[in-house]
Amino acid sequence: MAGPEFDIDGETAIVTGASSGIGRAIAERYAENGVDVVVCARSVDDLEAVADGINESDAPGEALAVECDITDWNAVEAMAEATVEAFGGIDILVNNAGASFRAPFEEFSQNAWGTIVDINLNGTFNCTQVVGRYMREAGSGTIINVSSVASRDGAPEMAHYAASKAGMNNLTRTLSYEWAKYGIRVNCIAPGLIATEGVESQMGISVDSIDLEEVDRQIGIPDEIATVAQFLASPAARYILGETIVVEGVPRIARTRHHE
Repeated sequence: MAGPEFDIDGETAIVTGASSGIGRAIAERYAENGVDVVVCARSVDDLEAVADGINESDAPGEALAVECDITDWNAVEAMAEATVEAFGGIDILVNNAGASFRAPFEEFSQNAWGTIVDINLNGTFNCTQVVGRYMREAGSGTIINVSSVASRDGAPEMAHYAASKAGMNNLTRTLSYEWAKYGIRVNCIAPGLIATEGVESQMGISVDSIDLEEVDRQIGIPDEIATVAQFLASPAARYILGETIVVEGVPRIARTRHHE
């Protein structure tokens, strides 16, 4: 993106779930545009590879890897403190970390349901509460939640995931209203099917196999989500609050059409 309205140079961001996939793509895109990035996830080994890749590249932004379980309040507070100590503040928070598994609803245990909701929704709550304190003190900030089209359409055998992501959408809408007075913008991205490492292992679809010039497609790549994340963090999106932007290619309604 070119032009001063898309400029995010000099900002500091936290990206959760940044060891691979969408989170990694967002972190790399931010760093390429001059943002210092704290990448966090539960696996520090994978995170250090992401941070090293950014720091060894020509990207003007720096990266710091911080191991963090977002369901652990103390760990989230430590992550925020490490960010401020390293870079002086927090301008952008991307709540991307999430989890899921497939099972019929009647087979869910309380623990199974609670684990997914704890990561996807309560983890977002933890990060937003903790980082929000710094943003309110600064009088500015941008929060970007990464949801899913499952939040709108549902997802058979993934009811826990769909419900937690729907909660994230509503949190986005409500919090954007409450925190606008503090100068904080809150928005959400709902990706459709994206060719992450997990999708490649499950479905055999890799980024290299996708024709990015094709309009009629129903699978995207992580960098296409990163583009939206850059836009939402930039001044170009200053009048957008509380929205969930769906990024899924051909809309779901078209998936019932008959191909000749």
